[in-house]
Amino acid sequence: MRIAKDDVPVQIDAPGATARQQSDFGDVSRYGKMGAEYFSFGAGTDITELLHGLENDSCQSPHWGYVITGAITALYTDGEEETSRTGDLFYWPPGHSVRAEEDTDIVMFSPQHEHGAVIQHIKRKVGS
Repeated sequence: MRIAKDDVPVQIDAPGATARQQSDFGDVSRYGKMGAEYFSFGAGTDITELLHGLENDSCQSPHWGYVITGAITALYTDGEEETSRTGDLFYWPPGHSVRAEEDTDIVMFSPQHEHGAVIQHIKRKVGS
């Protein structure tokens, strides 16, 4: 799920301040501590191969985030794809990979335990 800034409903519009809020933007009810993450991807980077060996060969952690600059496509296990671009908020449910369409910087918030396991798996794959 992605949403452009201008599509996030305005809740408060007062002189000097605008507050936008999208309700029901993912569910964190069964997750514990969250991690804050900043990722930079070069154009064409596709992490799909690095996820092989995980359940359904995909990331099983949900992510909530913001595209600072660039464009990134979530590749879902059901074959769907969704591209988020500069200024978009996004939610990626479990069961995805990603591909950077151009040089891209994103900020994400993810369940620490679930995404930590994915990061450790990728580190083993790249030999870090």
